[in-house]
Amino acid sequence: MSGTVHLVELREGGSQDLYSVNNIMQEAFDPRFGEAWTSAQCLGMLSLPGVWLVVASVDGEDVGFALSRATVDEVELLLLATRPSARRRGVGGALLRAVIEEARGRNTVRVHLEVRSGNDAVQLYRREGFEKVGERRDYYRGRGGQLFDAHTYARDIADLT
Repeated sequence: MSGTVHLVELREGGSQDLYSVNNIMQEAFDPRFGEAWTSAQCLGMLSLPGVWLVVASVDGEDVGFALSRATVDEVELLLLATRPSARRRGVGGALLRAVIEEARGRNTVRVHLEVRSGNDAVQLYRREGFEKVGERRDYYRGRGGQLFDAHTYARDIADLT
């Protein structure tokens, strides 16, 4: 991706996208933090009711995805990742807004997410109206055994514009 503006295209994904999802995850998540899921974990999650995948592409290349789950009247954003080359170009925001719109369409009242303390994605979440509502100490275990806190954010659907 160059410095020019490119259209972010979003589509509903599925198990056929696991290869692309895994590649994006490997690029997006630094292994020091232990945040990436395995393909088996993603496939298992996709097989559950209420789970959906949104894939973002630019110029025909998959550059990001969001995996979410609806339970009763709430949605949890399980994973959101963009290739480093696509960051700060609107891909993450487009994915997050797509999750929010789907949550609204499912008549849910709240969207939750969890993110590692210090993750730059917090800026995106705050920009989209999410507020910190909790913390899990030493939740993530990195490759070297180092522990990292997880922060929980949430946003009411009714407040989303």
